[in-house]
Amino acid sequence: FPSREDVKERARLRLTEFDVGNKFSLLPLPKASVLLPLLVREGKLHLLLTVRSMQLRRSPGEVCFPGGKSEAIDKDEIDTALREAKEEVGLQPEKVEVICRLVPGIDKMNHLVTPVVGFIEDTFQATPNPAEVSHVFVVPLEYFVKPLHYKALPFKTSSGYLSRMHCFTYNDREHQMSFRIWGLTAHFAVFLALVIFGKRPTFEVDYDLDNLVSSSENNFLNLYASMYEKKKSNL
Repeated sequence: FPSREDVKERARLRLTEFDVGNKFSLLPLPKASVLLPLLVREGKLHLLLTVRSMQLRRSPGEVCFPGGKSEAIDKDEIDTALREAKEEVGLQPEKVEVICRLVPGIDKMNHLVTPVVGFIEDTFQATPNPAEVSHVFVVPLEYFVKPLHYKALPFKTSSGYLSRMHCFTYNDREHQMSFRIWGLTAHFAVFLALVIFGKRPTFEVDYDLDNLVSSSENNFLNLYASMYEKKKSNL
């Protein structure tokens, strides 16, 4: 296996090229953040994901990243992601090496969701908060460009913007369970894998892969603009 540091260093170099910083932070939408926790196992990058508790009102039982809405005590999107990860899975903020913020997404509730990417130790033992999280599992990052079980679902945003939604099924040997990863979570995972590996996935994506930086930002701005038009027409 390549050394853990080599794997991380290569990923770091790619990720810093895609760091949007606070470029989108001033958009007038309610804010939320998610942490995309990367770890290295057997020389390969893996991504940690959670399953939402069945007790939750919104999206119970769905796969997501640790994260949630911004609170007044948070300095920025990074703070939000780290605070939520600590509350949900017991990940201490000082145990995360934050690398960057990627292009945000907009969720069903019209929150601006910022993905924060950070490295965690492969020895991290999650302690899920049962009120919020029922399972924690890891998926090789490469699965999000070369999946075994994948389908694309046609998808219309609330503003009528047409796109496709990625839907992965991942059979996890460790838990003897199969997890369905789709929606914004899959969208962020795919983009992260495209950024780090820089290669074509085995399925169609809505990006110009030769100009990933500008095309991801343009896609987001088009989505935002279409949402804004819808708002105006509803007034």
